[in-house]
Parts: sequence; C-alpha cells; structure tokens
Amino acid sequence: MTGPVLTIESLNVHYGTGAGAAHALRDVDLTLRRGEVLGLAGESGSGKSTLAYAVTRLLAPPGVITGGEVHYHPRGGAPALDLLAMTPAELRAFRWQELSIVFQGAMNSLNPVHTVHSQLDDVLKAHRPGTARAARRARAAELLTLVGISADRLGSHPHQLSGGMRQRVMIAMALALEPEVVIMDEPTTALDVVMQRQILRQLVRLRRELSFSVIFITHDVSLLVEFSDRIAIMYGGRIVEEAGAAEIYRDPKHPYSEGLLRSFPALRGERRELAGIPGAPPHLAAMPPGCAFHVRCGKALAPCGERVPELGSPVGEGARRVACWLHAEAAV
Repeated sequence: MTGPVLTIESLNVHYGTGAGAAHALRDVDLTLRRGEVLGLAGESGSGKSTLAYAVTRLLAPPGVITGGEVHYHPRGGAPALDLLAMTPAELRAFRWQELSIVFQGAMNSLNPVHTVHSQLDDVLKAHRPGTARAARRARAAELLTLVGISADRLGSHPHQLSGGMRQRVMIAMALALEPEVVIMDEPTTALDVVMQRQILRQLVRLRRELSFSVIFITHDVSLLVEFSDRIAIMYGGRIVEEAGAAEIYRDPKHPYSEGLLRSFPALRGERRELAGIPGAPPHLAAMPPGCAFHVRCGKALAPCGERVPELGSPVGEGARRVACWLHAEAAV
C-alpha cells in the first residue's frame, strides 16, 4: 500500500434543519490508502451508510452535507479532486469510472424488469459511448465470469437469480469500469453464512487481481477481522477507534469496540460467553453530553459525561487512534 486514494476531513452531515435536525456525521476524518480494504463497523444508526452516501454525493433529502472535505487522489501525481465541489455533470462522469458503490439490498438496487445484460450494458453505454455493441456484450459476459457466474445468465432477470448471485451481479456492475475505489454498504447482510464467505473470497481474489481499494461497511466485526487491513469503529456519527484489523481483534481499546467483538462468537480458540452491549444507540437529534457512549459504558470516568474525547491524528501507517478518556494519552 502506498499513498492515499480517498481522504475525508471534518465531514458533517445533518438530516433536517433547525433545532430538530439530526447530526448524523460529526467531524469524521478518514483516509483510504491505495490498494487497501478499510472496514467500517458499528451498530445501525451509527452513521456508516450516511458516510458512504455523503462521500458519493448520493444523500437523499433531507440529508445535507454541512461541512468538511472529500478528496480523491488520482494515480500519477495528478491534482486531487474535490468531490463536494463537483458539478452534476462531473459527478456523473466520475462515479463508476473512478469510484463505485455496491448497495445494501441487491434486489432493490437491480431493476426487476430488465435483464442482467441490459443493466450491465447501461453502465458501459453511459461511460463508454463509443464501444461497439458486441464489445459491450463481451465485457458483460467477462464481468459475470469474473464474479463466478456463468455468462449464460446474462439473459436472466433479477428474480431468476439467488440472493448471492444478485449480490455478485451488483459487484460485477461496480467493477465494470475498473474503478480505483469501491464502497460496499453491507453487501452480505441478507445472505447466509456460507454465501457470505463465498462472496468475501471472491472479493479478496478480485482485489488482488484488479488492485482497487475498498471501504467495506458492516455491523459484523467478525467479517472485517478476516477481510480488512484496517478497521474504523463508528458510534453516534463519530469514529471512536481506528487500527489494524489484527490489533482491533487482539486488543480493542475503546469499550464500544470491545462490546462489538464480544457480541459475536469466536470462530477459533476457547469458547467464551457472549455479552451484548446494554441499552440502545443514542438518538442523533438528542445526543448525550460528552462521549456519546458513556451512558452505556461500564468503564465510564468523570470526564466522559462532560467532554468529547478527541480521536487525534494517526502517526505512521499502522497507527491506532482511539477517542476514549481511558486512553487519552494514547490517543495520538
């Protein structure tokens, strides 16, 4: 891995306006390095999908980006592109060509009345209008084969495919133009464990062959430990911990990270008792003072309910960042 391919700085998102607005993202700083898989984990409502849609400028109303910067860094040392300043025409050319997204519900993302070929062909026609029809069909067949689906399923409609096949069609569509960055928003949530592992193995192989970078969003930390290079944990619209996947698994520093890991059974080693996190995530329009997690935390200190701990800046490639008063001195 080399330099950054995507940088997010002080990103803020609100849903709604006025006193009742929900502050969904709060000063999020994150860097995706070229060629890496960055896992993004947290409970529902922590801001993971909002971050994905804000970065790609796909936020639906009443979502509004109220501050921050998102920059894409092309290969070859070309100047960084400001995604939040792009015009609609520039965004249309940029999406799928340089950055693509795999949405959470494959059945809802695919058009039920069009064939797989038609939907793959639309992407190729929109971004490569000079490509001949036969070449586009050959590329569509190649994409299906790439994700482990027989090319003879090009004529199938989404309802004629299994859940795992539909999800792989979405991955094929995201890779159609060989983008540098692929954002995957819980792509395996609705699938059984066996199919999850098959798709993850496909993704590992594809990343190795095509050298793209991935932001992989899920609530299942156990998936990220196996698949990611780094993991960022989100809670209440903030990043509360970021470190290498092995570091997070072996030694989580933030009590919330520890709680997420204890919520899933270990695949190897000794059996351990599962323990959920008490309480529920905070309402984004009425966040508690101080650290948002302190009302659910069994290790809360006096400052936790008064001041928000800073995440700090990473030092070096494998640096850990943690926003917790238990580790205030280590949060560098």
